[in-house]
Amino acid sequence: MSTKERSGCPISLSLELLGDRWTLLIIRDLAFAGKRHFREFLQSDEGISSRTLAERLQTLVDEGILTRSDDPSHGLKAIYRLTDAGIDLLPVLSTLGAWGSKYRNADDRLARIAEDLAAGGEPALRRMKEKLRAEHLQ
Repeated sequence: MSTKERSGCPISLSLELLGDRWTLLIIRDLAFAGKRHFREFLQSDEGISSRTLAERLQTLVDEGILTRSDDPSHGLKAIYRLTDAGIDLLPVLSTLGAWGSKYRNADDRLARIAEDLAAGGEPALRRMKEKLRAEHLQ
C-alpha cells in the first residue's frame, strides 16, 4: 500500500494512509477487540486476506500508527500495539461508528457501543484513550 503524498491537504494526507477498506478495521480490532496477533486479525468477520493484512500492518508500523514487537511467549509471533498516533484515531472511529449506526443497517449490539461512546463526548473518549494507553504503550 503506497502512502505517497499527492497533496498538502490534511484530509487528503489522512485518507492516503487510512482511506482503504482495511486499515481502520485493523485499528478498530486493536482498540475494541483486543487483538494483537496476525492470526487474530485474520479471524475478523470482514475476511481480510493474509497478504493484504501483512501489507497494511507493515504500512501502519512504517507510518508510526502501530508498533511491532516479538512475542516473548512464542518465538514466531509478533505483537502489534497502538502508538499515540493510533490511539488518537479513536474519535475518528467513534464518529464513523455513530454515523454507521444511524444511517446503515448495523448490528444492534455494536451500534449501541458506538452510540454510547459518541454520546459520552470528550470525557468518554478521554477515558477510552487512557485505557488504550495503559494497554498499548509500555
